[in-house]
Amino acid sequence: MNTQFLGRPLSGPFTIPSGIVSTAVPVIQYIFDQIPEIGVVTTKSIGPVPRQGNLEPIMSQYAPGCYVNAVGLTNPGAQKSAELLATLQVPSGRFLLTSIFGGSVEEFVEVAKLLADCSDGLELNLSCPHASGLGMAMGQDPVLVREITAAVKNAVSIPVIPKLSPNVPNLGEIALAAAQGGADAICAINTVGPGYHSSHAHPVLSNTYGGISGKGILPIGLKCVKEIAEVVDLPIIGCGGISSADDVRAYRDSGASIFGVGSALTGLTSEQMKGYFAALGSDLSGDQNDAQSYIRYDVDMSFTPYNLVENDPVSDDISMLTFDMDIDIRAGEFVFLWIPGLGEKPFSVLSNDPMKLVVINVGRFTSELVKLEPGATIYVRGPYGIPVKPPHGSRAIAVSGGTGLAAVYQIARDYDKVEILMGARSKDRLYFQDECEACCEVSVATDDGSEGYHGVVTELLREKLEAMTEDERAATVFYNCGPKAMVDVAVSVQLQFCSSQQIYSAIDYVTKCGVGICGACHAPDGRRLCVDGPFLQAPDTPRLTG
Repeated sequence: MNTQFLGRPLSGPFTIPSGIVSTAVPVIQYIFDQIPEIGVVTTKSIGPVPRQGNLEPIMSQYAPGCYVNAVGLTNPGAQKSAELLATLQVPSGRFLLTSIFGGSVEEFVEVAKLLADCSDGLELNLSCPHASGLGMAMGQDPVLVREITAAVKNAVSIPVIPKLSPNVPNLGEIALAAAQGGADAICAINTVGPGYHSSHAHPVLSNTYGGISGKGILPIGLKCVKEIAEVVDLPIIGCGGISSADDVRAYRDSGASIFGVGSALTGLTSEQMKGYFAALGSDLSGDQNDAQSYIRYDVDMSFTPYNLVENDPVSDDISMLTFDMDIDIRAGEFVFLWIPGLGEKPFSVLSNDPMKLVVINVGRFTSELVKLEPGATIYVRGPYGIPVKPPHGSRAIAVSGGTGLAAVYQIARDYDKVEILMGARSKDRLYFQDECEACCEVSVATDDGSEGYHGVVTELLREKLEAMTEDERAATVFYNCGPKAMVDVAVSVQLQFCSSQQIYSAIDYVTKCGVGICGACHAPDGRRLCVDGPFLQAPDTPRLTG
């Protein structure tokens, strides 16, 4: 595809709109390395100071392919973002478009100056519909749009691209003001709204209101791009509702030359996303519309109510919760628990009939969860993730710590020749031991020696591996689940005896949306735990010795 943008040749005509998938440097690097059709990579919106954003839920589906979201402009701040973006290796034919926001003209300029040196262009977020005093609040005034654009343009030497909102009655006037301020191009549109979505009589989003995206806003996006093209002679990045080559053609006919695909990526693994963009490029080169077959209209984000039957304390900060219904879940998958007004978090299911969970009190959400009384109602969505299936004929060793036992117990329950190495600080923090021993071989390690092996579970793992023959080690696969520090040590031990292709790990990265869109659960190599895992194969690494 021969694509030109602002005088530069690009490897492809697509981008992913700000705040979707390409929200972290490892994911951006993966896109640069693996998906050439994405010629413009847009970052999440970055402000002057770190911002935590909204509590989960941050995204909800109100119809297949149609969403509301309120992430809340989560970002680490301009200074830290500049340091992170500077580590990227940008291939030839790519354009790094850094999205920025501020609460004043001066803040926009401050952020622009910090990020200009590590960016090919700056997108001005003048359109976010759910952050008070930011985004759309500033983008509704043509005078302010012109002033912000001109100020940033005068402060940097790279292209400046305002992103405009559909939620205004005078879009043409605002686009003209951006052009008068010196804009090099325009991006349209951001999400529509804000909108509202509820489940079981409660607002789903913690922010209550959120921007509307997905298939439902396609006609609005096309209308806005057409309005902009009629009043300014600038390149336009068109986005909103695109999922197929026919949608891209419609945006091209309306006046866009770069095409943003966002919500259509919901539920796609990294490999599927790679295949989707390749198919989309092939469709545009011919007269086809095949890429839409990749779209996951079957992603289910609805909630099912469950009532708590028993809250069985294991220790002062660990509880086992038993609910009134079963759940259809396979080994390796996970679910989200939602308590309206409090938030939601992901959990592995310890037992599915009835549903049983183990909870460790580590924060605001889990501190309330461990105190729930029988009869309390929680809401569950899922399952999500890729099920685990050990290779036929292999032996599996599952290394667990903390709540990681829940994930590996499912593997032992469903497959033969599985051994669980169960680690805990002390005997009183062990749980579900009898159930594990009923279905597989179990070895326990406690830090204080109060039960089983005296030492950490990774030391027990090393002794097990040293006692195995080379052939036995070659026929073994490993599933590690627990705190990051434990998993990292387990992998380093396993790599001294086995290849990386034998090792799968699930680490409790921050998982927010569960469907691959927010990018919060990215691994160091750019894979996203919620759609590519949760058990991710170890990156290709030569076998270590010593």
